[in-house]
Amino acid sequence: MRAVERDSNARSLDAANTRGSGGDESVSVAMPSAVPRVLLVDDDARTLESLRLLLGGQKLDLSSACDGASAINLLEKTNFDLVILDLRLPDISGHQIMDYINTLPHRTSVIVASGDSGIEAAIGALKRGAFDYLRKPYSRDDLLNTVHNALQQRSLLAANRRIARQLQRSETKYRTLVDSSPDIIFTLDPQGRFTFINRRVNQLLGFNCEELVGQHYSVLIHEDDLQMANYVLRDALGASTPTRNVELRLRAHPAGGRLHSFNIELMHVVYSEASPHGGERDGTPGQWGTYGVARDITERRLADELIAYQAYHDSLTDLPNRALFHDRLNLALLQAKRKGSELALMFIDLDRFKLVNDTLGHDTGDALLQLAAARLQSCLRRGDTLARLGGDEFTAILPDLSSREDVTRVAKKFLECLRQPFELGKQLVHVSASIGIALYPLDGTATDELIRHSDIAMYQMKARGKDGHCFFDRAMLAASNHRIEIEHSLGLALERGELEMYYQPQVDIRSRKITGAEALMRWNHPDRGFLGPGEFLPFSEENGLIIPISDWMLEAVCRDLLAWNATGVTGLKLSLNLSPQYLDRGDFYVKLKSALSRHHIDPSQIEVEVTENICIRNPQTAIDQLKRLCDLGVSIAIDDFGTGYSSLSYLHRFPIHTIKIDRSFVQPIEDNLDSNKSFPVVLAIISIAKGLGLNLVAEGVETTAQANYLQQAGCHTIQGYYFHKPVSQHNLLKLLQAQLPTLTPLATTA
Repeated sequence: MRAVERDSNARSLDAANTRGSGGDESVSVAMPSAVPRVLLVDDDARTLESLRLLLGGQKLDLSSACDGASAINLLEKTNFDLVILDLRLPDISGHQIMDYINTLPHRTSVIVASGDSGIEAAIGALKRGAFDYLRKPYSRDDLLNTVHNALQQRSLLAANRRIARQLQRSETKYRTLVDSSPDIIFTLDPQGRFTFINRRVNQLLGFNCEELVGQHYSVLIHEDDLQMANYVLRDALGASTPTRNVELRLRAHPAGGRLHSFNIELMHVVYSEASPHGGERDGTPGQWGTYGVARDITERRLADELIAYQAYHDSLTDLPNRALFHDRLNLALLQAKRKGSELALMFIDLDRFKLVNDTLGHDTGDALLQLAAARLQSCLRRGDTLARLGGDEFTAILPDLSSREDVTRVAKKFLECLRQPFELGKQLVHVSASIGIALYPLDGTATDELIRHSDIAMYQMKARGKDGHCFFDRAMLAASNHRIEIEHSLGLALERGELEMYYQPQVDIRSRKITGAEALMRWNHPDRGFLGPGEFLPFSEENGLIIPISDWMLEAVCRDLLAWNATGVTGLKLSLNLSPQYLDRGDFYVKLKSALSRHHIDPSQIEVEVTENICIRNPQTAIDQLKRLCDLGVSIAIDDFGTGYSSLSYLHRFPIHTIKIDRSFVQPIEDNLDSNKSFPVVLAIISIAKGLGLNLVAEGVETTAQANYLQQAGCHTIQGYYFHKPVSQHNLLKLLQAQLPTLTPLATTA
C-alpha cells in the first residue's frame, strides 16, 4: 500500500515559511550528497544481498546492517539520505529504529520493506513518518520506483529551500507553485480569518478562493469538529507549539454536501509586512499568523476503514468473524462478571449442509449460508451477537439473561426459522441445525472453556439425532473424553491386531440352512472389551482411518473365506458392508480384484453392500464403479433400503442384485398379529423386489412372529438374532460344517 502521497509544493511552502524568515530550525533537511547514501537494514543476508544487486546500478553509496544495533551505530556516524528498513529484527524492532531516526537532527527518509501483513505494523510505520511501506514480496520495479521517488523527494525538499527564498521576492512564482499543489494551502490572520487560500479548495470542496478570503475558518469546518478546530487553531494562533497536526472534516459547497476528511498541518509564521507589536523579527518586518496545509485523506480513510472492517467480519455473511467474536465474548464476560449476570454461548452447526454443498455446488452452498445467517440474525435480541466461525458453524452470544427460558426461546426460534425451506434459484433446500449451549458462570467462566463446552453440547445434539438444542452438562465431558480416547486408540488398533471379523449368518427360513453371512467388524479393546462397529467406525470416517481399516477388513474376509472353502464348505456368499468414503476412492476395484486373485476367491462369493445415499452423492460415478464390480463377478446389495433419500428410479439405473429390508421396518411386527393387520412398507419393498427380480434379505429379525410374517409375505432369507447372533470365524465354520454334506448353493429368494 502507498503510505505517503508525493507532494513537492506543500513541502516547498513548509520549508519556505518555517525557515525562510530566519527563524530557528529544529530539524534540518540536508541537500542530498552527489551520490545518495542509502542504508539497508534486514536480518536476512540473502535479502541484503538481493537489495545490493537490485540497487547496485543506481549510483548509490550503499551500506548495510543485519540488526538494529548495527543500524543505529551507522546512523550515529553517517548522515544517510535513505534507509530501507525491515520491521522484524533480532534485537530491536524497526519501529524503534524509526523512533531513533526521528530524534536525529538530520532527517533521513525511510522506506519500510516488511513481510508483516498486520495493519498495525503499517500504521505504526506511517505514524513514524515512513515515506512508503512495501510489503514483501515486492517487485523489482516497485522497489526501484519507491527508492527513486524517495530520493527525488529529498532533492525536491532541498530545492524547496532555495525556492522559499525566491517566493519572498516573486508573488507570481509563489501563486503558481501554491495553486498547483494537490493540497489546500491557506493562511489565517490572528482572528482566524482567511488571508489566503489556494485554488485547490475549488477542486476539492467547490468554493471559490476569493469568496473565502476574509471569512472565518469555521465556514469550512463540520459542526461536529468545530470544537476540536477551535482548540487546535487557538494553540496555533497563540504559538504555544511550533506546529500542530489535526484531522478534521471539511464541508463541500453547497453546505450539506459530501464531507471530506483532511489532515491539516498548522504552523505559526510571520507572513506579511506589518507586525502586531510594531516590531521586527530577525530584522524582517512582518505580521504573525497561521500557515496551514490541508491534505485530503478521504479515500485513504475509507480504505483504512474497509481494511479494518474486513479484518473483523466474515466476507460471505458480513457477520463478525472469529477474531471479533472472541473480542465480543471477552467483553461480554467482563460485563457479566461486573454486573453479576448470566450469559449464554450457542454453538450452531447446520445439519445436511455438506450434502447440499457437495450435491448442488459451492455457489449454492454460499447462498444458503447467507440466507441462513440472515434468518438467524433476525431471531436475536438487541445486544446479542451472531458470528460465523467458518464453514457452516455459527456462534451466538446472549448476554444479560433473566432466565434459562430466554435461551430456550431463542434456540427454538433458530430451529424453527431454519426448518423453513430455502429457495435457491429453482431448488428448494431443507436444512436444520444442531445447537449446543453453555451458560456463564454455570458451565465455565473463561472464553475457551465456554466455547469448548458449547461445542461438546452441539456434538451431543448431533449424536441424539440433530435438529434440536442441547444444554451442556458435566456428564458430557466424560463422553467427549471417551470420544478423544477412542479416536486415539483406534489408530493403534490396527498395529496391535485388536480388530477382528465377526459374521452374522443369513438363513433360508424354509430350509433353515445358512446361505450367506454379513461381515461385521469388532474391536477387541484392551480395556473395554469387544466394541461393535457403531462405537468406533463413525470416528474412523471423521479422522480418515476408514481407508486403512477397510483395507484390513478386505484382506481378513478373503482369508476367512479361503479357510472356509478349504474345509469343503461351498456355496457361501459373504456380504461386505463398505463405507461410501471407501467406495468413492478410485482404487477400490483394483484392491478387491487383487485380493480375490491372491486368495483364489471366486468373485461370485462376494456381495458388496452399499447404502442408498451413495446413489445421490455422485450417481454417475457410483454407477461406473458398481458396473465394474459386476463385470468382475461381484454382486451388489442395497443396505437399509427405504431409509435414505434416493429415488426408486435408481433401482433401474444401478446394477443391483439384492435389497435388504432395514430393521426399522421389521421391528414393528408384533406377536399375536391381527389377521387384518399388515405392514405396508414391508409389503411394498417385497413387491418391488419381486417385480424387479431382485433377491431379498430382511435384517433385524428377532421373533417368531416377524419370521412368519416375512415368510408369508414372500421374503425367505432373514438375518437376525432369531436364528444367529454375529459369531466369530471359528464358530461360523462349526455352523457350516454342521450343515455338511447337504449345504446347498445360495438360492434366489425373491
